[in-house]
This record gives sequence, structure tokens and C-alpha cells, in this order.
Amino acid sequence: MADPKKLYIKTYGCQMNVYDSERMAEAMGGSGYEEVGSPDEADMILLNTCHIREKAAEKVYSELGRFKGLKAENPDLKIGVAGCVAQAEGEEIMRRQPLVDLVVGPQAYHRLPEMEAKTREGEKVLDTDMPEEDKFEHLKSRPKAKRGPTAFLTVQEGCDKFCAFCVVPYTRGAEVSRPVDRILTEARDLVERGVREITLLGQNVNAYHGAGSDGDYTLARLIWALNDIEGLERIRFTTSHPNDMSDDLISAHGECEKLMPYLHLPVQSGSDKILKRMNRSHDRDSYLRLVERIRTARPDILFSGDFIVGFPEESDQDFEDTMDLIRQVNYGQAFSFKYSSRPGTPAAERALVPADVADARLQELQALITQQQRARQDAMVGQEVGVLFEKPGRRDGQMVGKSDHLHAVYVDDCPSQIGDLRRVRIIESGPNSLAGVLI
Repeated sequence: MADPKKLYIKTYGCQMNVYDSERMAEAMGGSGYEEVGSPDEADMILLNTCHIREKAAEKVYSELGRFKGLKAENPDLKIGVAGCVAQAEGEEIMRRQPLVDLVVGPQAYHRLPEMEAKTREGEKVLDTDMPEEDKFEHLKSRPKAKRGPTAFLTVQEGCDKFCAFCVVPYTRGAEVSRPVDRILTEARDLVERGVREITLLGQNVNAYHGAGSDGDYTLARLIWALNDIEGLERIRFTTSHPNDMSDDLISAHGECEKLMPYLHLPVQSGSDKILKRMNRSHDRDSYLRLVERIRTARPDILFSGDFIVGFPEESDQDFEDTMDLIRQVNYGQAFSFKYSSRPGTPAAERALVPADVADARLQELQALITQQQRARQDAMVGQEVGVLFEKPGRRDGQMVGKSDHLHAVYVDDCPSQIGDLRRVRIIESGPNSLAGVLI
């Protein structure tokens, strides 16, 4: 039996890319590849790229440049670029970086084995089509390996919102929801392999509308179906759009025991003027009313959000409106970025806010978010929380896990094992984590 070939995957960006990388590894596992942790060991290198962050493409070219020596030492080494940068700049990648053997978009990676076979015959292969077939159905899993206690599960892809700053509709395509039975089958398989918490993924996950044998399913109905899977203890979902937070999904937060009290609900700005310029199709008041409704259903819920500062035409008052919204919502966590233009998006041609102004606003916003996050963590001291243990800590006998609210929790002298779900009393709050003792 031939020795397995070695595959190295480097993943950039969102949780969906993490999920996609796992599926790519499974696809290539059927062609005799096994994953390794270093490009130095690899017979094939894949960069699974993200186009959201600033200068994403340039970072990919920089990374590719580091592989020139490996390619010189091993001419049979195959190098591929996958993901959203591949979708957006496929032909340019091939032209600009000759050492790349294949480029595959996020909707075509189920065809990786055939593409790799062509590269072994000396071809350069580019596939950035968005086929109608379900790529997930074409992927054959490797033998049922044991999994860690948490896993991502993609249920929806693509976006129809066309926010003025975002490339996702162009790189991931229109909104598509996976059929219910395939999601439930994958979820049961994950549970059989040791998973106790599943995070449902989608660019607009709460826009999910999948076909089931007994009719159409919303995300809430899908969550209730997952709730019935024995051995699955926790359910989360991300990322949500405010316009798709339906009544049944809000109710599920108050009624479904396995749905965790954590919700990532991006708003991007607190200014109605900027929200309109962003084409967000909601305003600050509708967002604040939505937050209140969700808190009424689940009073202990922790909100996280996304914010862009320095969007074109953002005034001092617009920024203050954002700060005011943050104070009203009181986030437990948030991701914030200075605006950077993406070629091909509607906002790309608009005049930028001066860089020093945007930098100062970002620092001020992040300081407020940090203050809120730390206050929320400090308030947990003395409380009892559920903790799903995921890995050993840095010290002997220490275990680390995540609370219901997604806080990192450390427990010293802990007899629990990976995958145990235990009650913990919080005794200390640190900058980015909590410490506790088993109850």
C-alpha cells in the first residue's frame, strides 16, 4: 500500500472557511492525502483565503512567495489557492504567481480531487464556477475519526443583501440553504464522533429556509429538530442579519434549552445616515427594538456585534450615534474595524474619511467595547455556569472550556476530561477569560 500523500491547509478568515477546510481535507482524503501541520512536509499546499480584511489578496501573494523555495526543492509539490480571494481574482492569481497549480472557488471545492489529478498531468487548473449542484453531497467523508467536543456545520451560504462595503455576494453567490435531512444526518454523525456542541454557519444564517420532508424549515424549526438529537448538548448559530431575526427564532431563544444565550447580531453603525449609505436596510431604532425583544425572551443573553468606523461620509455626529448605540445595547463582545474599500463594491469609489480620524474613532470605540466586555465578565464572578471542556490548560491539571455565554473558562486541579459538560462557579475575572471551580 502506497504511503499517504501529505496535505497542508492554511485557513484565513471566518468560521465558514474553517468548515470548508475540513471538507476539503475530507475530499482530498479520498485521493490518498492526510493532513500535516507544516508546509515543509507537504506534497500539496492549499491556502483557503478570505477577502473581507484589508489587503487580503496582497497577503496571499506574500504567503505564496514564501513557498518558492519549497517548490524549487520539490518540483512535484502542488500549490493551490481556494476561498474568496480565489473566486475574486482567479485568473490574476494564475497570471501573477506562476508557481500556483490550481485555483478553486468556495462553491467548487468538491471538485478538488479531479483538479489535483489534472495538475499531476502537468495542467494548470482554474475552477471558480458557482454550480447548482450541492457540493456537500459530492463530498465523501474519510473513516469516522473521533472529533473534538465542538464543531461547525454550514447550513446556508451566500448573501442577497448587497451591503455597500461587502464582497460576499460576489464571492459566495446568492443565498442557498441546505436541505434539512442532510443537515440532520451530518449533525448526528458529528455527535456519534464525540461532538457535543454544534455552531450552525451561514453568511446570513438566520435567513435559512431549507426543504424538509414535511415542508419548509426556518432556522428556528431547524434548531428545534437539532434539539431532539440525543447527545447534542449545545446549539449556536452565526452570523445573523437583523432583518432576518424572525418571531419564531426570538421565541426559540427563550424556550429551547440547548440554544445557548449568545447572539452575534452585527449592526455596523449606529447612524441612520451611514446605515442607509451602507445599504443595511434597517435603522438604529429597529435594531434597538429587536435587541429589546430578544432580551425580553432571554434576559441573560450576551450580544456581540460588528462595527465599521470611518465609512465614507461618516461625520463626528455619525460616530457619536454609533457610540450611543453601543452604550444602549451594552455588548459582551464585538468586532470592530476601520473601513477599507473593496474593489467592485458600491462604496469603493467614495471619498474616505482621513486615516488619522478613522484611527482615533476606532481606538475610542474599542475602548468602550473593552470596558463593556470586562464589566460583563466581572459580573460573572460568584455565578454558576455550564462549561464544556475543550482542551488542557497551560498548567498541569488545568482544563479550559467555554461557558454558555462563550466565555473562556479555566479550572485548576480539574478531574474532568475533554468533552465533559460541568457546572462551574466563577471565582475570578481576567482580561479575556474567567477562572472557576467545579461544583
